[in-house]
Amino acid sequence: MKLVQVAGYLGSGKTTLILDLVRALAATGTKVAILVNDVGEVPVDGKVLSLSGMTVKDIGGGCVCCQVAGSLMKTLEILGREQKPDIVIVEPTGIAVPESIKETARLAARKTPVTLGPVIVLFDTTRVEKLINFDTINRLVARQVKDADVVALSKVDAAEDNDISRAVEEVARLNPKAKIVRLSVRSGEGLEEIVRRTQQEMAPA
Repeated sequence: MKLVQVAGYLGSGKTTLILDLVRALAATGTKVAILVNDVGEVPVDGKVLSLSGMTVKDIGGGCVCCQVAGSLMKTLEILGREQKPDIVIVEPTGIAVPESIKETARLAARKTPVTLGPVIVLFDTTRVEKLINFDTINRLVARQVKDADVVALSKVDAAEDNDISRAVEEVARLNPKAKIVRLSVRSGEGLEEIVRRTQQEMAPA
């Protein structure tokens, strides 16, 4: 059971990517479970995914990398015992830190077979100025990018070329080891690469 994170700041397009990603994986016969974390009382993203005909577990009540880490561990144990998916896609809240979720998965691996798939972080190319220059957001986005294996430059179909170039420069500066993928859910650009990266074998938890 491989855990894949699709992370990124609020509004970066995580849920839309997950919908396309799960459809593509299902077409190859891959069994996928989705865990959605929302800090609000009503987890809207979970509802959107469920309406699309997918089995979704909501982990609400706090940020999955801190307040409800125990719930994540318990959910992974239940999935490993009862449903045995090939891939578990975790959509953390936009303020989550991917490395903390990795640590929770490592703890869960003591009781259930969990391996770590890639951390995919979305970087919204239509909001480059805000993500880079707004101090509080910048620190959070920088932490997410530094934890990423793949950084998907989302909404490239709606962004200016100079904003995309700035995003590439900033991501490469923060995390020179990350694979940078241009992503447009409208045109499908980059989706095949994201699917391929998701299916790659990674390290044990």
